[in-house]
Amino acid sequence: MSRSLIVEKPGSWRIATTDLRDPGPGEVLVRVEAAGVCRADRDLFEGGAGVDPRAYPLVPGHEWAGTVLHVGPGVDRGLVGAAVTGEVLRNCQVCDRCRDGDTNLCTAAGGELGFSEPGAFADRLLVPARLLHRIAPDADLAAAALLHPAAHAAAAVLRAGVRPGDRVAVVGAGTVGVLALRLLAACSPARLVAVDPRESRTGPALAAGAAALVPPATVSERFDVVVEAAGGPSAAHEALLLTRRGGTLVLAGHPAGPGAPLSPAEIVARQLTIHAVAGANSAAWAHAVRAYNAGLLDLRALVTHELPLEAFGDAMTLLAEPATGKVLLRP
Repeated sequence: MSRSLIVEKPGSWRIATTDLRDPGPGEVLVRVEAAGVCRADRDLFEGGAGVDPRAYPLVPGHEWAGTVLHVGPGVDRGLVGAAVTGEVLRNCQVCDRCRDGDTNLCTAAGGELGFSEPGAFADRLLVPARLLHRIAPDADLAAAALLHPAAHAAAAVLRAGVRPGDRVAVVGAGTVGVLALRLLAACSPARLVAVDPRESRTGPALAAGAAALVPPATVSERFDVVVEAAGGPSAAHEALLLTRRGGTLVLAGHPAGPGAPLSPAEIVARQLTIHAVAGANSAAWAHAVRAYNAGLLDLRALVTHELPLEAFGDAMTLLAEPATGKVLLRP
């Protein structure tokens, strides 16, 4: 039996107890320790733009960590009892994109956890063993639910290719931005700055390794590498303006709308290298997990609220408050 949070339709949810099948070939059954709540979950709950109405009813939850309870046929029994997290996209690992290492762009994916497949807002979760990443036994397992946004930040940092001595800026000091700052600080930049209009983000940004947090309108310097992690309508344009001639810009934010256009003439004239990051491939996941297991990522510092499944409505309300960091549901 498993307790799950089911969103029946936009604005309507309930807790249900259902039978859960045994893990099939290549699968594991996980006891969920914690699941993170993010903007995408709120969009699912509210029926926001881009949400397919045919997706309901569904069990959300794509940021998670837990312990393996049982394994299916063909899975190493040594996984039983292991602390794990896992990738969201059920990538096939055999298509051309997967073979190239871009598992997040899989062309034959078998669903997406928490969206088209039952997610982690439940006390039990069935997932393919091939998508798991082990968490160190002495690590904070609940906080490891935030390895999903950490993997996204890692994908941006790996694309950025920062070298020791580079001058680096991160636009947006939300969850992904702060995690990117932590990973970038380990690259020994000569200068690392967070750019965000919200003064309340100063503490987390400085704790993550930034030398300062400055509002976009006040930045006069230019940077070798700029990582955009805000997703606001003007964030990409602001990030481009901060990038020096011949510099590198990484777009990792998820824009809610069309946003301000980037000028091709300006990009060419300034000879900019621009990368886009759509989620995290398996290499980025492995990078984030290694950093976490080594104690280089303080994910617990980002958590401001821990709630039971029954308080899902409160979690939706909290996400709208500026002071809220990450919210964890604890099944």
